[in-house]
Amino acid sequence: MEHVLSTERSEFKTLQENKSIFVFCHSSSGHKHAVSEVLSDPNITARLSDTKAAGEVRALGEFYTMLKNEPARAFYGPAQCLAASEQEAIDTLMVTDSLFRSTDLAERKKYVQLVEDVKGYGGTVHIFSSLHTSGEKVIP
Repeated sequence: MEHVLSTERSEFKTLQENKSIFVFCHSSSGHKHAVSEVLSDPNITARLSDTKAAGEVRALGEFYTMLKNEPARAFYGPAQCLAASEQEAIDTLMVTDSLFRSTDLAERKKYVQLVEDVKGYGGTVHIFSSLHTSGEKVIP
């Protein structure tokens, strides 16, 4: 990558113009699970603190901590989340984008409404990419 950013070739112009947004870091492998490893590094997290992926990883970590320490406050699953939303009891909702790509129109509408309801009463919504490792952890 450093070679690409240091060359003057025109096909790399877009990369060169945006090189300030790249973060160079080390991981133990080149596989997809290494993204979680990189995002758990405090130095990287600090540099990426304002990105969506870092926020998602942080929210997921908080959920797992709550699930461990206060299991009565952590709910997951469609029925439980819908029931909690009816009581305006969701502070943070985590869903995957695959729910919004469902071929079942009724299912899509249900999750769109859930997201709007949670936002409507002041909750936070994280929509995880099902292609990102953090999104894979949300999918049951």
